[in-house]
Amino acid sequence: MNNELSENEKVIRILKNQGPKNLKKLSATLGITTEGVRFQLLKLSNEGLVKSESVSRGRGRPQQIWSLTEKGHSRFPDKHAHLTVKLIQSVRDSLGEEALEKIIISTGKDNTKKYMNRMQYAKNLEERISILANIREEEGYMAQYEKTDEGYLLTENHCPICEAAKTCQGFCSTELETFKTVLGDDVTVKRIDHILAGARRCAYLIK
Repeated sequence: MNNELSENEKVIRILKNQGPKNLKKLSATLGITTEGVRFQLLKLSNEGLVKSESVSRGRGRPQQIWSLTEKGHSRFPDKHAHLTVKLIQSVRDSLGEEALEKIIISTGKDNTKKYMNRMQYAKNLEERISILANIREEEGYMAQYEKTDEGYLLTENHCPICEAAKTCQGFCSTELETFKTVLGDDVTVKRIDHILAGARRCAYLIK
C-alpha cells in the first residue's frame, strides 16, 4: 500500500479493494490500533464516505461491519464519464443502435489484439491471467487474481467506464467475450459478480 497516503485514504482504498470489514480486520491491515481506525472511520462517516451495519455471525455480540457509501465509491472516478455518455447518445441518435454496436465490437477487437500481444510469451493459463490482471490494473480497473479450489478468480474492484456501461451494456458483454478469447478456447470464463447488477465489484471465475 502507498505509505504516502493519509490513514483515512488508506481506509477507503482497503474497503474499495477488499470489501466490507470489521474494526479488528481494518486495524490489522493498517497496522494501527483499533482506536486509531475508529477515529478515521468516524471522520469518514461524518463526510458520508463510509457506513456501518450491525451483523450477527453465529454466537456472540453482533459485529459492526464498515463499507463504502456511494459517495465513497465515487472517490474512484469514472474516466471521462460525461463526455463518453454524450458520445454514445450522439452515435445512437445519429447513426442508430446497429452502428453503436459495430463501434463496440471494433473496440473489443482492438482490445483483444492488444491483450494477445502482451500474452504471446505466456507459458500457461495462470501466466495469461496474471498478464490480463496487470493490463486491467493499468487501465484503472483495480484488478487482481487469486487461485481458488474452483479455479482462478479475477476481480475488478472498480469500473472506470461504469457510466458508459450503464448507458450501453454492450461494453460488458464485449468485455466478457474478449476475456474468453485471450485466455483460450479450452478455458471457461463466468462473470459471478457484476457492478451493474449491484455488486461492489466485477468478478470472473476462470477454469
